[in-house]
Amino acid sequence: MDPRSSRRVFISALIVVLGFSMALTGQTQKSPIFDEAAASGANYDKAEFRLWVPNGVDVVKAAVILVPGSNGDGRSMAEDAEWQAFATKNKLALVGCRFTDKPHDQNFIEEYVNVSHGTGPALLNALTSLAARSKHPELAEAPLLLWGMSAGGEFNYEFVAWKPERVIAFVVNKGGIYYTALTSQAARNVPGMLFVGGKDLEFRTNTIAGLFAVNRRAGALWALAEEPGAAHVVGRSLEVSKVFFEDVLALRLPQASTKLQPIPEKDGFIGDLKARTFRPIGDGAVPNYPTAWLPTERVARAWRAMMNERPLEAQ
Repeated sequence: MDPRSSRRVFISALIVVLGFSMALTGQTQKSPIFDEAAASGANYDKAEFRLWVPNGVDVVKAAVILVPGSNGDGRSMAEDAEWQAFATKNKLALVGCRFTDKPHDQNFIEEYVNVSHGTGPALLNALTSLAARSKHPELAEAPLLLWGMSAGGEFNYEFVAWKPERVIAFVVNKGGIYYTALTSQAARNVPGMLFVGGKDLEFRTNTIAGLFAVNRRAGALWALAEEPGAAHVVGRSLEVSKVFFEDVLALRLPQASTKLQPIPEKDGFIGDLKARTFRPIGDGAVPNYPTAWLPTERVARAWRAMMNERPLEAQ
């Protein structure tokens, strides 16, 4: 073979190998992690945050705020593979949070969940800083999906009561201490899923059921969701929440929209808490007894499956 031909073949092969290597590196390259912390504030000792944004997403649609139970460290949730897959699919950022109280006498009362007194501004300030550091300026004003367990759900509820205009949807999850009873009309218009465990402590389930009842009576777009066999654990609330978040995200932030859209109550479904069934609302009257409001049929099916202790239907 002509030496020049051999050289051309070798160079061509080298280019192919290098191209494959670069493509493989791009596929496995990890998204960067950004950490942020706030100085101790009026109603908290520590407020620390971790941001993860999927590779290849130029502009995130929203941020999922992940808040753990009492005084826990939820920053690692931003690195959870399942949450990252959910975020990548929906072009979302993940923000794992850690909040802790200053020492006080009644440790079962988390003072930091009273967000307007310090932890709420700490989160929003952290988002502004993380937006600049990550080169995702949209994060500074991004709408939020709020997920949490126990005290994390308490935080979510109080955040919605404080800044409803920033929230796409939220989850209350088996918590026991809340600072707000009847929320504003704006907060009641934010879709919510309030989870209780059938084997959790009665004071927790009664508290959440009461918050749900008074706000739902005033038209809140919220659902009470019981997992009969669950105690004070995440249980199946995570899988149901992801279905809920995904459908509400599509309704409230459709493609090409940068402003949160309202969801008319009549467009949703009514969940009968006693019969554990659902039906469309349409133009029919909403019953005068507590019922769950469910935004889509897919969410309604997931709600019904959990309420009846059956597997979720194929999505």
